[in-house]
Amino acid sequence: MSDRAAVLFANDAFYVAFLSNDFETMETLWARQAPVSCIHPGWHHLKGRDLVMESWRGILSNPEGTPFQLRNATANVHGDMAVVICYEVFQEASLVATNVFVREDGHWRVMHHQSGGSPPPPPGEEPETPETIQ
Repeated sequence: MSDRAAVLFANDAFYVAFLSNDFETMETLWARQAPVSCIHPGWHHLKGRDLVMESWRGILSNPEGTPFQLRNATANVHGDMAVVICYEVFQEASLVATNVFVREDGHWRVMHHQSGGSPPPPPGEEPETPETIQ
């Protein structure tokens, strides 16, 4: 599997955990060696694994969650770091997300997630690889 495909697979795993309210899986997807950070929509910048995981525990503890679709993921790999830009499309709003991955012990792990308000994804843009959950 190419690095780009592996990063998109890791991005998909992040969103499967998110949409499934699966904190245990989400926790395994985040970096343990690299510093992590997160900016949820409307939140302050969270720095450090403990604060970031605490935020995800709270978000994923909502049994009803808020369903959305992942769209138009694109990945750029730079050595042992990668950036994925994608859209989180909710029924009444869209967010654009940046997910930064670092390779730790041969696995791509999330080191930063940030999402914020955006227009819907441009029409006609196709996902980078059809094998993703998009």
